Amino acid sequence: MKHLFSERETFRHARVLCAAMVAVSCFVMGCGSNQEFPSRPLTLICPWSAGGGTDRIARQVAVQLEEELGVPVNVVNATGGGGVTGHSRGALASPDGYTLTLATVELNMLHHRGLSAVGPDDYQPLGLLNRDPAALFVHKRSDWHSLADVDAALAERAEPMNASGTAAGGIWHAALIGWVAQCGLPSESVNWISINGAAPSLQELMAGGIDLVCCSIPEARAMLDAGEIRCLGLMADERSPAAPDVPTFREQGDDWSLSSWRGLLCPRGVPPERVAVLEAAVDRLSRSPKFAEFMDSGGFQTSIADASEFTEFLSRSDRQFAETLGSPAFVQSQTAVVRPYFFPICLGILGLIFVVPACRSQAAVATEPSVAEESDDSSWSRWIRPAVVILAVTAFVATCETIGYVLATAALMWLLVIVFGATRRQTVGVTLLAAPLLYQLFARTLGVPLPWGWLGW
Repeated sequence: MKHLFSERETFRHARVLCAAMVAVSCFVMGCGSNQEFPSRPLTLICPWSAGGGTDRIARQVAVQLEEELGVPVNVVNATGGGGVTGHSRGALASPDGYTLTLATVELNMLHHRGLSAVGPDDYQPLGLLNRDPAALFVHKRSDWHSLADVDAALAERAEPMNASGTAAGGIWHAALIGWVAQCGLPSESVNWISINGAAPSLQELMAGGIDLVCCSIPEARAMLDAGEIRCLGLMADERSPAAPDVPTFREQGDDWSLSSWRGLLCPRGVPPERVAVLEAAVDRLSRSPKFAEFMDSGGFQTSIADASEFTEFLSRSDRQFAETLGSPAFVQSQTAVVRPYFFPICLGILGLIFVVPACRSQAAVATEPSVAEESDDSSWSRWIRPAVVILAVTAFVATCETIGYVLATAALMWLLVIVFGATRRQTVGVTLLAAPLLYQLFARTLGVPLPWGWLGW
């Protein structure tokens, strides 16, 4: 096959392209720092699946933030890992103020369970929005009509009872296991089915796949109002205005309560003047009649706190969960096979498997007598290829957030196929097809949030 460029021309072009990408990287990394804020769309990360309570609040917040800030606010459901994906992505986002996270109580739990290094200290709190106590739900055809019925069933059944409401180790899991432990029953009497959110858990309850769902009343409001499910009790000190007919656990003789929370945060490192803009916008929307009406209609319990109060609340809640999750009832969750950084470590091992032999092969070729006789330029060219690849990937990482995933990927692919001696047709084909296809795979199919950049997608 006849190549478009000779080897010497290929590497000369590669050096020029690499220098251009480095220059662009240096240029775009400082773009926008002096522009009026905000000047482009914001991303609001929701760590849980669409249709659940957190997603509903996120979409209402996005609508009102658009009105406050004058730019679009796009909700991205970054689900997976029991909240690890969304909370980690929010904490590691570029600290430019354009990525916010509607964090949940799992932010106080994940690092105590060893599932993530991300905790409250990685965020800049903007405002607390609500707190919802846990509640216990069964199918309308269930024989259980009170906590006493469930307690007796747990004690009598030989097989564990299937329950869900969120991913394993989430707040609703902790709420149910904590109550079971307080009743003096072994944690093995409940088999927690890890489902990513309350909405799919309730669907599984209706399908007969599980016996119990533990979640908040707002998350189950539609099915509760339709009479499809029955609420047996609320894990709170007093009844909820959203469901005044539902008794608390305490009223039924079990002194047990646990609540979730939701609040808005941005990554650490956002310039103070931008944080001030975001705090003011969050404070106005959270105290607006429109937001109060939405929360009341949805059955969410509003609990508004400004940034400083929210910071104190996060610290206090973190200390409480450190004590709770360290109790014997939750030790089992610390024995998970998949530990933090499991997948990064796997990727690193795979990288070493491929990179180290390739480098050794290059070194072996360079020491062969026939090769040693080659010109210095030819020997140098054997090492320029991996160097260009490393620089290209570095430039991709540096520019991706600003120019967007599609453009950065297209530039990366263009450079790589030239470096590896592709023909003109191959270069054009890979450049035009690879970036959009990879974007569709990650953003659309797998739901991975990707930087929009200059194209806006």
